[in-house]
Amino acid sequence: MRKVFQAELQQVGDDLVEIANLVQVALRRAASSLLEADVQEAEEVISNDARIDMLQNHLDERSIDLLALQGPVASDLRMIVGALRMSASLERMGDLARHVAQVTRLRFPEPAVPSDLEGTLREMIELDETIIAAVINLLETRELHYADAVYTAKARINELHQSVFSKVTTAEWSSEAQTTIDVTLLSRYLERFGDHGVSVARKVTYLVTGEWDGSPTTTPPA
Repeated sequence: MRKVFQAELQQVGDDLVEIANLVQVALRRAASSLLEADVQEAEEVISNDARIDMLQNHLDERSIDLLALQGPVASDLRMIVGALRMSASLERMGDLARHVAQVTRLRFPEPAVPSDLEGTLREMIELDETIIAAVINLLETRELHYADAVYTAKARINELHQSVFSKVTTAEWSSEAQTTIDVTLLSRYLERFGDHGVSVARKVTYLVTGEWDGSPTTTPPA
C-alpha cells in the first residue's frame, strides 16, 4: 500500500512539471503572437489553454483522493497541500498567457504594442520566461538556487511594470486611449505572471525546508 501511495505522490509531482511545461510553451507562443501580431498563433494559445485547465483539474482530484484515502502526515501532507496550491498558480499563469494572446487577437491586424514600449514589454516577457524556466527546474530538482533566480527576475519586472505606468501618465504620451489600456493590461498580465512564479517558488522552498523563505513579499496572486 505504501508503494502505491508513493507512486501516486510521484505522479502529482510529475503532473506539476507537465503543467509548468505547458505554461512555458503558452507564454512563449503568446509573446510571439503579441510581438509579431500573429493572430493564428494567438488563437492556438487561447484554445490550448483548455489542456492546462484539464490537467490542473486532474491533479487536484488526484491530490484530494490522496488526502481522503491515505491520511498523509508530515512532509507528505505538505507535498499534497502544496501541490493543490501550486497547481492553481500554474493554471493562473496559463490564463495570463492566454490574456496576452487575447489582446493580440483583439487588435489584429494592428500591433497591440506601440514602438516606444516594445523594448520594455519584450524585457518583461524575457524575465517571465526566465521565471517559468526556473520554476520547472525547481519542481524537477528541488534545488533552491532556482528560487533565487525567480525572485531576482521578479524584482526587475516590478521596476519595468512601474515604468510603464510612469510612461503612459506623462504629458509626452500621445497614444490613443485604447492603446493606453492595452499596454497597461499587458504590463499587468506580465507582472502577475511573475507573481505566481514567486508563489510556486516559495511553496517549493517550504516543501524542502519546512520554513517559509526570506524572499521579498509580493502582492498575493489573483
